[in-house]
Amino acid sequence: MPALNVEFSDRELEDLRQIAKERGTSMKALVREAAAADIARHRALQEGAEAFRRFFASHADEFAAAFPDDEPKAKSEGQVA
Repeated sequence: MPALNVEFSDRELEDLRQIAKERGTSMKALVREAAAADIARHRALQEGAEAFRRFFASHADEFAAAFPDDEPKAKSEGQVA
C-alpha cells in the first residue's frame, strides 16, 4: 500500500500521542481515520454541490420569477450611451 510521510511539530506529535492513547488506538490509525473522514466529507460536499447545481438549473425559470431582482441585468440595461 502506498504511504505518505507527514511532518508534525513536537506539540502536534505529543497531542496526537495523547489522543491516540485516550482512544486506545495507534497514531497511524488516528491520522488515517482523520484523513479518510476528511476525504469522505469532501466527496459529500462535492456531490451536494452538484445536486444543488442540477436542481437550480432545472428550476431556473421558477427562481427567476420568484427573485427577479437577483437576475443579471441585460447588457443594454443601465448603460449610458
